[in-house]
Amino acid sequence: MGALISLVAVAGLALLAAVGATAGDGPRFVLGVIVPGVAFAVFLGGIIFRVVHWARSPVPFRIPTTTGQAKSLPWIRNNELEAPSGLLGVIGRMALEVLAFRSLFRNTRIELLPEKQKLNYIADKALWAAALAFHWAMLIIVLRHFRFFIEPVPAWVGMLQSVDGFFQVGLPVYYGSTFLMVVGLAYLLARRFFDGKVRYISLPTDYFALYLLLGIALTGILMRHVEKVDVVQVKAAIAGWASFQPVAPVGVGLWYFLHIAMVSALLVYFPFSKLLHAPGVFLSPTRNLANSNRTRRHINPWNPDIQGHSYAEWEDEFRDKLKASGYALEKE
Repeated sequence: MGALISLVAVAGLALLAAVGATAGDGPRFVLGVIVPGVAFAVFLGGIIFRVVHWARSPVPFRIPTTTGQAKSLPWIRNNELEAPSGLLGVIGRMALEVLAFRSLFRNTRIELLPEKQKLNYIADKALWAAALAFHWAMLIIVLRHFRFFIEPVPAWVGMLQSVDGFFQVGLPVYYGSTFLMVVGLAYLLARRFFDGKVRYISLPTDYFALYLLLGIALTGILMRHVEKVDVVQVKAAIAGWASFQPVAPVGVGLWYFLHIAMVSALLVYFPFSKLLHAPGVFLSPTRNLANSNRTRRHINPWNPDIQGHSYAEWEDEFRDKLKASGYALEKE
């Protein structure tokens, strides 16, 4: 039911964009200029708000997640990546987590073997590979899109396009990141359909994000390889939007407006969903703290100053009541 609700929501968004794209210049201006501008403002403001809120959250205890030997006696070998004792270990651990999804690489799935009446734990590298392929492909695609926002186009964007389009077959150039993104998303979506345990815990919002990302990828492919758009006009529209002199894009078809509508929906949805794990991983105390509880005292900077109250002071404060109740006083 959740998958169907999300599919209907994304289809409704696409239908609304299609109606606006064919309704005239006014709706096309709103859909191509106003909606992306508002969506980007919400995206930027939402991320800043969430990150500042997380950064201000107190961390009363040092709670790094450890799965290896911590640093202790000199003759015991420690695992600096699994239980970092200092800043260098934390940097290495975070780098592997962000760039290679190291914790997901150790992911396992549980299967019940009826003939043996026992649980079997099996390494699940497919999820790690699909997630890694999707995230890296999406990053490359976002960086390649900088050619629409910057003039002249930076040299590094051209180099990235050359590497991404290494296996060129005809024109326009086919990018490997496009294939990896679609395949990764297809696996993540199929996993929620066919794995009963994952399907049971999946929410409509989980399907919604995957449908939206797939819609963005497929409309982008259709614009590039089927119904080509005038890139010069698109860059002019984006430049006008960035310089606060907006102009409606011309020379573009229906797929462009569907693509923009879905991207705008993703920008608005991103800061208020679990997709915000991208900056959130850097602020997680289970990852960004060293496991130095035994060598260094962790003092929460948000702790209020507490004035001590000794027993003698407490006895003086309630002396009359204590004496009337027959309580043995230390000082008469």
